[in-house]
Amino acid sequence: MTTFDQPATYTPAQARAAFRTGIAHPTTGWATGFTQTNLIAVPEDWAYDVLLFCTRNPQACPVLDVTDPGDPATRLAEDADLRTDLPRYRIWQNGVLAGEVSDATGLWRSDMVAFSLGCSFTFETALAAEGVPLRHVDQGRNVAMYVTNRPCEPAGRLFGPLVVSMRQIPEDRVADAIRITRAMPAVHGGPVHIGDPGELGIEDLARPDFGDPVDAEPGDVPVFWACGVTPQAALMASRPPFAITHAPGYMFITDRYDSEYRVG
Repeated sequence: MTTFDQPATYTPAQARAAFRTGIAHPTTGWATGFTQTNLIAVPEDWAYDVLLFCTRNPQACPVLDVTDPGDPATRLAEDADLRTDLPRYRIWQNGVLAGEVSDATGLWRSDMVAFSLGCSFTFETALAAEGVPLRHVDQGRNVAMYVTNRPCEPAGRLFGPLVVSMRQIPEDRVADAIRITRAMPAVHGGPVHIGDPGELGIEDLARPDFGDPVDAEPGDVPVFWACGVTPQAALMASRPPFAITHAPGYMFITDRYDSEYRVG
């Protein structure tokens, strides 16, 4: 994996410019203080189903922006292009992952509607600011993500399970993690589960469905948040004919400050 000097100090525009050249790197810890988003883009005739799915499952799929059909621009970042400015994309055909690319321009249809969803990387800035350790960042890894046994609320033609991200939190800081993240409902809010992963149907934390396994420190407790990869699980279950998403952990970095999404 390519090593970057101080990616946390990159501006969002610098990070997007790097990804536009074809560099693919997980974005956790990049452009500290700026909001990151998940991406799901579908043909216009599936856009209402996605919007309804997000509305019915707001903790997993908090909508921050929606584009006009065919328009790759977003109000979340000036002069950005959603076809090129993420480090890695996933291409879906009939619910099957057809491949991953670093530039989706040639695959972006004229009727594509793109949804930018809040991402838990955004609240990591607030956690770090209050001294809550982020083990995956310290270990240079992508966050661990798991498909759960909890079904999402179906919407139109879309259905599927909840996906969660997991962070190992010291037991004496769990209450702080809950307080901090609950104040950011636009980027998944507070945890959906704390402790025993088996209650979510997760058999082995060392084998995440997406991302990287993360080593726990003595006294850590696994804490789980709703994750913006949930729409990808819905794509696999519902099998729409075509979609483009971010690769898990390879997010779009916006020009918006994380603090803009904190309430209270």
